[in-house]
Amino acid sequence: MSSGFSGSSDKNVSRAFWITGPGEGHVREAPVVSGLPDSNESRVVVQTLWSGVSRGTESLVFNGRVPESEFERMQAPFQEGRFPWPVKYGYASVGRVLEGPDELIDKTVFCLFPHQECYSVPASAVTPVPAGVPPERAILAANMETAINGLWDAMPAVGDRIAVVGLGVVGLLVSWLASRIPGTRVTAIDTNPARASVAEALGLTFAAGSSADDHDLVIHASGHESGLKTALTLAGQEGRVLEMSWYGDKPVSIPLGGAFHARRLTLRSSQVGQIPPARLPRWTYRKRLALALELLQYDVLDHLITGETAFHQMPETMSRILAIGNDTLCHRIKY
Repeated sequence: MSSGFSGSSDKNVSRAFWITGPGEGHVREAPVVSGLPDSNESRVVVQTLWSGVSRGTESLVFNGRVPESEFERMQAPFQEGRFPWPVKYGYASVGRVLEGPDELIDKTVFCLFPHQECYSVPASAVTPVPAGVPPERAILAANMETAINGLWDAMPAVGDRIAVVGLGVVGLLVSWLASRIPGTRVTAIDTNPARASVAEALGLTFAAGSSADDHDLVIHASGHESGLKTALTLAGQEGRVLEMSWYGDKPVSIPLGGAFHARRLTLRSSQVGQIPPARLPRWTYRKRLALALELLQYDVLDHLITGETAFHQMPETMSRILAIGNDTLCHRIKY
């Protein structure tokens, strides 16, 4: 293997995107090797090819809406700085291994790393991208992981009538995965009519709303209080409502009167940071990520990537795509 990071100073310096204030960020120089790595630990140097911006969590971070109580839990694996800012944040990086163990040299890998041109991490922190998955699509791996975990929490069954409210990237992936379970009736719901074409491209039944209240399972992923209210109205007797949205520091009011108790509904949360307890004896985070990458082999998932810009344009790009009301799904950054 190749080891050490000797050479010119330029080889040890990269550039990274930092969030520096409410709704603003800058590209700054950053060391390839951060901190003081354990010399006995096998490491890799990764040259980034693509990274992805997901509007959900990254929007909350970019706009300083992470509550102080969640500063620790919300840290990304290789985040630098502390909330609210300045902070180097992100978790969807795909690159090529330049240095490291022989079996990883020149391999395309996925890493939960912020937006940076070149970086060094422990070899155990990267996951090879399967041969059938293009690197530019592999940026969806973190979103696919969230969708997988959500369905593990929701436990859909053959024949279930399922509604998914909120068609961001995660909502669309959840809908698409659920629709592949035999016999399910999946309705993908969003008030934004622009989501219809993407949903239909994925083979989903799109609706701007629904009055049916016979659903066995309703999954909410819109990130808006009104969407959760809608989700509660769609669940049938003894129905289950899974909340996948995270609201940051925004208080949320939901109607637990009406038919909530009469229908004996179950409302539970899902969070990708924890594998459901029933699966922990058999699944690890690494296995879950490998599954997410394997599921990205389908070309139809390219419809979830709605834009692309160069890395040096990130300050302007982030301000634009993370604005309220933007129709962006996953935005791709090219290095």
